[in-house]
Amino acid sequence: MARAFKKFLPMFDRVLVERFAPELKTKGGIMIPEKAQGKILEATVVAIGNGARIQSGEIVPVSVKVGDKVLLPEYGGTKVTLEEKEYFLFRDGDILGKFES
Repeated sequence: MARAFKKFLPMFDRVLVERFAPELKTKGGIMIPEKAQGKILEATVVAIGNGARIQSGEIVPVSVKVGDKVLLPEYGGTKVTLEEKEYFLFRDGDILGKFES
């Protein structure tokens, strides 16, 4: 997996995330059908860009770091497939929040 990120680095204020896997069973052990599974809005940051350049030429760094758990919007992001795994690319400003660990 680490080799894939050496080949792909997000540009500017982009953040590459890996969404959490959906729950396949309830706590009681009942299987959840694929259509009934909700959209996963939580993810782990796996790579970040350098930051956005503002008019004065300064670079504003990205507000999250690799390994952070974040909350994503329900829609948006660009799907990226690296070594047969799906990741999503979001702008730093599109990320809704960060979970404290």
